[in-house]
Amino acid sequence: MTSASAAAHDDSTSSSTEAEILRLSRAEPGLGQAAVAERLRRAGLTISASGVRYIWQKHGLETTAKRLQALVDATPTGLAALTDTQRELLERGTLSAQLASCAGDGAGDKDEPLDRRQIILSAAAELFSDQGYDRSSIRDIARKVGLLPGSVYHHFASKDELYLAVHREGFKRVMSTITGEIEALSDPWERLRRACEVHVAQMIEGPAVERITGHNLALIGNQELLAKIQPAREAYEQLFRDLINALPVAAGTDRSLLRLFLLGGMNWVYLWYREGRRTPRQIADAMVEMVRRGVAPS
Repeated sequence: MTSASAAAHDDSTSSSTEAEILRLSRAEPGLGQAAVAERLRRAGLTISASGVRYIWQKHGLETTAKRLQALVDATPTGLAALTDTQRELLERGTLSAQLASCAGDGAGDKDEPLDRRQIILSAAAELFSDQGYDRSSIRDIARKVGLLPGSVYHHFASKDELYLAVHREGFKRVMSTITGEIEALSDPWERLRRACEVHVAQMIEGPAVERITGHNLALIGNQELLAKIQPAREAYEQLFRDLINALPVAAGTDRSLLRLFLLGGMNWVYLWYREGRRTPRQIADAMVEMVRRGVAPS
């Protein structure tokens, strides 16, 4: 056999081995790398367990959960293609990955471990932010975190309740951050400036749950849902009401209108913001400075 023929033979063998590894990842996604290597040895294809893992990593299939998810994505029936045991493996594996990702991002309450409810909230917030309330279904949210829809309903009775929970959690987190940031500040304008910096930064750069708090809720077109969210939003606005009431401003200044004007301006930033010009902090600072110049006493 010539060197060229030998090379072609090796390439063919390598391709056959890779194809068989991918076939097994679909047919028996629960097999480990050593078991796959042994199956291939019996079929006359020689590869080490680490070699199997290399092929898996090349195709993003290095965990059982990823192989199961690939099977779900490639099958018209979706999750129905899996056995009950496989669904449990997919759910556990996907949740573990979500937990690791969230922990690495520092999301969630620092005093409590992240749980399944927090993972669902984060996934729902991402979908609500990216594609809107109407176009996001419980099935979409469940799929994003590798759960069955019933598992989401175990924690949230309806999509409405989940949407409300996302906003309540978002307002709570941003309020907590603002309170911590302004606690040591005494100057009223500096306190407002810092609060606005947090608001805009969290809305643009924060985790999905925090980002959604700045969205214009009237855009959802659901007045009943908007009314249910209002108490949580009112508690958040009270924080800004207190900050603005403490400002030294010119006589006759309508503080209520000033608060609505400032919050309204900040809440539209997420629609027009483009990275590379001003940072969220610079935008907030500029807004507060323009307001200060307009209402400061002569």
